[in-house]
Amino acid sequence: MRILGLASALALAVTLAGCASTTAGDPPAAKVASNTAPGITITQPPQRDPSELQVLFWSDAQRSERFRVMEQWFAGHEVPAAKSPRALPKGAALSAELQADLQKLMEDTNAAGIMVLKDGKVRYEAYRLGLGPTDRWTSFSVAKSFTSTLLGAAIKDGSVTSLNDPVTKYIPKLAGSAYEGVTVRQLATMTSGVKWDENYTDPKSDVAQMNRFVVEYGGDAIVEQMKRLPREAEPGVKWVYKTGETNLIGVLVENAVGKPLAEYAKAKIVDPAGFEGGLFWMIDPGGHNIGGCCLSIRLADYARMGQFVLDGGKGVVPEGWFAEAGKAQVDFGPSAPGFGYGYQWWAYPMGSYGAQGIFGQAITLVPAKNLVVAIVSNWPAATSPGSRGDGRAVVAKIAATVE
Repeated sequence: MRILGLASALALAVTLAGCASTTAGDPPAAKVASNTAPGITITQPPQRDPSELQVLFWSDAQRSERFRVMEQWFAGHEVPAAKSPRALPKGAALSAELQADLQKLMEDTNAAGIMVLKDGKVRYEAYRLGLGPTDRWTSFSVAKSFTSTLLGAAIKDGSVTSLNDPVTKYIPKLAGSAYEGVTVRQLATMTSGVKWDENYTDPKSDVAQMNRFVVEYGGDAIVEQMKRLPREAEPGVKWVYKTGETNLIGVLVENAVGKPLAEYAKAKIVDPAGFEGGLFWMIDPGGHNIGGCCLSIRLADYARMGQFVLDGGKGVVPEGWFAEAGKAQVDFGPSAPGFGYGYQWWAYPMGSYGAQGIFGQAITLVPAKNLVVAIVSNWPAATSPGSRGDGRAVVAKIAATVE
């Protein structure tokens, strides 16, 4: 069910962002000044027929084109690049065998770009599908790990006192709901015990009902829906992938720091990680960034994010935050040995971990080798366990052989 969750996150983002399109015709997206930090703007795309916004039903050619320019399709915040981008010097090329493996992976999984960093140096970089070094590509649920990082930053800043705080301290509207007594930590690990149906194919599921709440409540839709859910287990006992809960983390962080996620990301990720390109992050009808989905950055900035995490976050997050965030706080057990879930990061065997999203987006980190592999793709289908496994296998081979 967790794979469907990634698709449902996209469905919610499509609905919310689509509601924000206001400009008539089909010119380039308009940018208007936001009331946030200087340099951050709000992009308003052309008004489009709702049927055009159903990303899951775009053709292969449409995805290859539109994943590079999501700001032309959905409203969001535009965040400028860092004033001092992090240099990514060229390192020695990978072996011919590894390069052949990566090229085959790109062709087999319809990847648009792959970058491999070893010790902060670029050991491999390749592009397809019209993507180039200065183009952005959408992240889908890779954004969850960005939101988790902003939660860590809010703890470092003191805006969030502790992971052990009750969620209701930061989202008071959840008081009296099944989230009463749930901690921030349990929200981050999706172990709240609140019942949730992530079945995107069922029109009566909680995920499908997100659309109805958006229509009825606009920018308050997330909280209004989540506070109506029943409890099915004690907090901390049962793991269930819940798109709505990642979006709640976004609400929690925005409430705690008093600014949109995109603005906070400028100070806590884009600048310290040294992004060379700008960041685009979709917004809902209330102007809030969608915590669980849909930011767009360059391939090299996906890699920079990974290196920033491996480096420990440069004082932006508490000491040891990423070691805990990428660890299996939830162990998936004998049926999936070595796999688990941390604070919005996926734990993999041998101490590696990563962020992943539908259609083949991923940042995979191997701390023991100071290795980052960033992949952006246009899989033929939103989910593909085979393609995901192929990618992890190539990363494991790189980790085992690269010097």
